[in-house]
Amino acid sequence: MTLARRIGLGLVLIPMLALAQGEAEKLEALRARLEGLRAKIAESEESRTEVRDQLRDSERAISEANRALRTLAARRAKAEEDLKSLAKRSQALEGEIASRREALGRLLTLRYINGEQSGVKLLFSGEEPGRIARELHYYGYVSRAQAGMIDELRANLARLKELEQGTRGRNAEIAAIESERRSERAALIREQSQHRKVLAQISSQLREQRRQVKHLERDESRLSRLVEELRKLLASAPPRVRNDKLPEAGNADNAFSGLKKGLRLPIRGELVNRFGAQRSDGGPTWKGLFIRSPAGQEVRAVAPGRVVFADWLRGFGNLLIIDHGKSYLTIYGNNESVLKQVGDTVNTGDAVATVGASGGNMESGLYFEIRHEGKAFDPMRWVSLK
Repeated sequence: MTLARRIGLGLVLIPMLALAQGEAEKLEALRARLEGLRAKIAESEESRTEVRDQLRDSERAISEANRALRTLAARRAKAEEDLKSLAKRSQALEGEIASRREALGRLLTLRYINGEQSGVKLLFSGEEPGRIARELHYYGYVSRAQAGMIDELRANLARLKELEQGTRGRNAEIAAIESERRSERAALIREQSQHRKVLAQISSQLREQRRQVKHLERDESRLSRLVEELRKLLASAPPRVRNDKLPEAGNADNAFSGLKKGLRLPIRGELVNRFGAQRSDGGPTWKGLFIRSPAGQEVRAVAPGRVVFADWLRGFGNLLIIDHGKSYLTIYGNNESVLKQVGDTVNTGDAVATVGASGGNMESGLYFEIRHEGKAFDPMRWVSLK
């Protein structure tokens, strides 16, 4: 249905002013809702920026933690290699010490044997005593040298053991630091995951809020156009009029044509559609008046005459037509009930029907029309509302 048709329908169903006011209130409420949503979007944008900053910090911290762990792992691997090297050197020194101790033992045994036999050799051998003394002195020198070397090897071994102990301590310290850094990294990864979840939630919320804003902006645009159309129509529409005068009782001799400029409308009520106005369904223009009025109010004859039609007719509901002579007819439609029958004579001011909403009309009121020689003309040319 077009905008003009919707507006026309509003003119039939409710007063145009009330419609315009209602639509304007809806527009204000819609704009307030839009402003609220835009404020929420701004808050969400700010929250998303904060979460992105937090996620950035978490990812930087994770990167630094990974780099520190790699450094610690390299240090620990180096310490392990140092331990293996020290262990090999210690084994070599221990082997050398054992070998030299064994050689020293043999040397001491040989010296002992030679020392015991040196006196006998001096007595019974023909060898020179000086040579034997030199040999014994040599054995002593070699044994002292071997003993000194063994002591030096033992000192070196002790230093190696000390270095190995220190390296093991540093390795244990590196392992403890590495374990702590791994725990910190795990906490950072959990924090990163949480930030990502929050970021995804805020991003989803922003998408939904923006979708709602676009939807509301379209609604606002349509409603703004409608309000503007109503405003223009209200500005160009003639002033609302209301009829509060009824036909006064008369006799059958009053000529209908003599009522020009002094005709009274059949009921009290508000004129909402006039002769020549566009119908809401886009059909032919109105051929008469529609007067809004409560159901049950009496409909009075505007002039004397005779009832020529009193029945239901599609589009007009319970319809009554009065012939006033000289080819003048008055038509009364949408009645709740018709109080006269065909052939009845009526006088001015007689009750001929009651107001209703028959014929598919959406509100109670009377459709009133005047025809001359079969052609409808504007009743307001004759009507006096004063």
